[in-house]
Amino acid sequence: MKIVPSLSFNGQCREAFDFYAQVLGGKITAAMRYADGPPEMQGDPKYNDWLMHCWMDVGDQSIMGADMDVQWAPNITKPKNGFDVSLHSNDADEARRWFDALSEGGKVVMPFEKTFWSPGFGACIDKFGVPWMINTNGEPKA
Repeated sequence: MKIVPSLSFNGQCREAFDFYAQVLGGKITAAMRYADGPPEMQGDPKYNDWLMHCWMDVGDQSIMGADMDVQWAPNITKPKNGFDVSLHSNDADEARRWFDALSEGGKVVMPFEKTFWSPGFGACIDKFGVPWMINTNGEPKA
């Protein structure tokens, strides 16, 4: 089994996934625009370049995304709430790089620092409104 989070955006899915691929070293393996769908799915041309499906692989993990407008997802423009995308690394420097990049232009919820459970942990909301938790595996260093 593989559990794959799927993130929703309001017209920024392509930009967000290009950013995530760059930050995390991922590879976008699918990016289907609404304009690429069958004729019966064609609607307002303003959605033509929005993504109905995006898939990115990062190592053996994956993440999906799509653009949604308010008539399809009424809360899409509200802050994301009730979940975080959690990244784990065995390397505190790598985890800090992820945190610094993902928090740039967004909001730091908890600064990246040593905690009682980790040599480095931080939480942020990125510039696209997606909440992230970045954790370094292992025992905290003295």
